[in-house]
Amino acid sequence: MIYPKLFIPGPTHVDDVTLQAMAQPQVGHRTAEYSELQSAVVSGLQKLLVTEGRVFLFSNPATGVWEAAVRNTVKKGAVNMVNGAFSAKWHTVTRACGLPCEAVNVEWGSAIKPDDVDRALASGRYDVVTLVHNETSTGVLSPVRKIAAMVRQKYPDVLLHVDAVSSMAGVEIRFDEWGLDTCFASVQKAWGLPAGFTVCAVSERCMERSAAMENKGYYFDFMVMDKFHQKMQTPATPSIAHLHGLAKVLRDIDSETPAGRNQRHMQLAKTARAWALKHGQQLFPEKGYESVTMTTIRNVRDWPVQDIYDVLETRGYRMDRGYGQIRGETFRIAHMGNVMPDDLEEYLSQFDAVLKKLGVLQ
Repeated sequence: MIYPKLFIPGPTHVDDVTLQAMAQPQVGHRTAEYSELQSAVVSGLQKLLVTEGRVFLFSNPATGVWEAAVRNTVKKGAVNMVNGAFSAKWHTVTRACGLPCEAVNVEWGSAIKPDDVDRALASGRYDVVTLVHNETSTGVLSPVRKIAAMVRQKYPDVLLHVDAVSSMAGVEIRFDEWGLDTCFASVQKAWGLPAGFTVCAVSERCMERSAAMENKGYYFDFMVMDKFHQKMQTPATPSIAHLHGLAKVLRDIDSETPAGRNQRHMQLAKTARAWALKHGQQLFPEKGYESVTMTTIRNVRDWPVQDIYDVLETRGYRMDRGYGQIRGETFRIAHMGNVMPDDLEEYLSQFDAVLKKLGVLQ
């Protein structure tokens, strides 16, 4: 079977060399051989995220780490900053855990800004903030660095949890310098790996809060994670194939350099934005807060998105049709992970050909 080339915001394209790197023989996950592998991966993650602290490895999607973050830290209450579908789901998870929480809703397409968080925290009712760095449903990149600086200055006892699922490995994140408490991502987006694994940087402040928490369960308890992390192991049997894949991608990032990788993603974003504007479409995100790893286009020209999708699929490409309440009103072009400039140019050329075939372009 021939699979279409993915230009959706996850899972993203995985190159054959990476897939082969994951096809290594299994080893015992309590052996020195395994611990050496995890140690190498953790060291690479620390370098990329610019942290000297812990980086935990979870053999599950980031949805689980939404739960881990709040179960380990919410005592007074959590304020969940919501500006799209995935930040809204994090609020749903917090409520499902039985924790006191409030959603602060910002219009879809708008960024979460420091003033939004400041107003939410002014009551003193909350000791945790959750937010999504790059809201995948809308393509909005919120200014996490500025938000964190405000929280650290005005609310030093409040912990800040950051979902970086569709930004990590595509944009700069400096965990220690920014003063984050968790920052995590599943690996099927800008990491360019198969789905089913999540990496999470955790602050010392977060660990201190976790140590004082009760009723956290077992699987997501940061204290249990840390006990095994000290031995470069995980509490439960991990997806060893994903560690081999991460080791390979981290070597690729070293070769490209983190700065070079970030620059590639920015150039891809500029190409996609320029293409949309050239065709008379608009960008959905608030100006100045556009995602670097994906471009969300407001379909003001009323293109027949489903028809475009159907024809592109016959040509070997998988298109995104928008997400949730803005499906069809918007569509997204993902350009993260293993997407190179030639790949994006090829896709946009095919997109143009389909538009002409459908009579949308002359």
